[in-house]
Amino acid sequence: MRFLFDKNTWQEIYGSISKNKVRTIITVVGVLWGIFIYITLAGAAKGMDHGFEKAFETIARNSLFVWAQSTSMPHEGFKTGRSIQLKVGDTNALRNKIPELQYIAPINVKGAFGDSAATAVHVDKSGSYTVWGFFPVYAKIATKKIYDNGRFINKEDMLQARKVCVIGERTQQELFDKNEDPLGKYIRIDNVYFQVVGVHKFSQSMPFETDGDIIIPFATYKKLYNTGNNIAFFSLAAYDAADAVAVEKKIKDVLKNVHRVHPEDERAFGSVNIGEIFNQIMGFAEGISFLSLIVGLATILGGVIGIGNILLISVKERTKELGVRRALGATPREVRALIIMESVFLTLVAGVIGIILGAGVLALINALTEDIDFPYSNPTVPIPYVLGALLVMVILGTLIGLIPAQRAVSIKPIDALREE
Repeated sequence: MRFLFDKNTWQEIYGSISKNKVRTIITVVGVLWGIFIYITLAGAAKGMDHGFEKAFETIARNSLFVWAQSTSMPHEGFKTGRSIQLKVGDTNALRNKIPELQYIAPINVKGAFGDSAATAVHVDKSGSYTVWGFFPVYAKIATKKIYDNGRFINKEDMLQARKVCVIGERTQQELFDKNEDPLGKYIRIDNVYFQVVGVHKFSQSMPFETDGDIIIPFATYKKLYNTGNNIAFFSLAAYDAADAVAVEKKIKDVLKNVHRVHPEDERAFGSVNIGEIFNQIMGFAEGISFLSLIVGLATILGGVIGIGNILLISVKERTKELGVRRALGATPREVRALIIMESVFLTLVAGVIGIILGAGVLALINALTEDIDFPYSNPTVPIPYVLGALLVMVILGTLIGLIPAQRAVSIKPIDALREE
């Protein structure tokens, strides 16, 4: 241990490194490049991970949307091309047959899928907007951020079919004056007055929705547009432990049975599986992280081998010097420690510089992506990963240093002194 903190030891290491600076720098760059690649790629993958987690933070991870289409196969006397109409009563069948489902929310909508949008008017301002009929449980599937003192639709709104609405940010901007508080005010939706009880923030993680949507209670929507028990589609959320793909198949199987659709008809029902999409994205990010680890380790290993070659050449050039040290009483252990310390020192210096450069690049990426419309946020590498990479480099530096160290120890003082 005393040898490690000996000033003369470090002076000798510095002298050995500085004898051929260009060769040393070129070799160190190999290790530096490896850790730089690892930090940059792993951080970039983490940024993607963070970005998609942020994008999906307002929606249940295992959520999905299912709607009816037209049949593509004849079944039980029905011809191909029959249009399927989902019903509110389908909710009970889904709940009873699929225990993995945590929340089920029937949804109706006007103006989202090619049909004419609703006209909303406030005083002398008007516009066309998509109107949604939601159950209150929908907020548990897709969290709605409501501004200021507003609220989302609740159970009492449903039971009493209240004429209340939650409007989007753009709807507020277009129908109300700049400093006008919309809460408690009335807007006319298709000639029926509704009181504004909240303004919701638009979330890009939600399919179909826009920043101009108007949300009203499902029961009120039913009366306003005379939809009866018909619904446009289901929004559902399975428990976190459930397999999103398997749950989606079960949902379609149950609906096929209820609506007398051929079991092998894959076109009768459409769907968007947020859980499957999220898992695929997270898998891609994990793949990038793993790739960065493999590429980084391979490059680091190549650089460390280069350091080992440099030290072998250095030992060859210092044969006489090492012989003199042995003749003056240096033990094999001290000579071995000197070469290994030189190897570890070069490896660590390269690693620290590579980490600093990688962190700088990630900071630059973060600055450039802060305001872009893309799910990317805070590209960083966890400290344990960085410390683990440094530990690996120390181990590799030690192992590769053993080769030239053993070569140095094998030099006999008498043979070294005879050289030149």
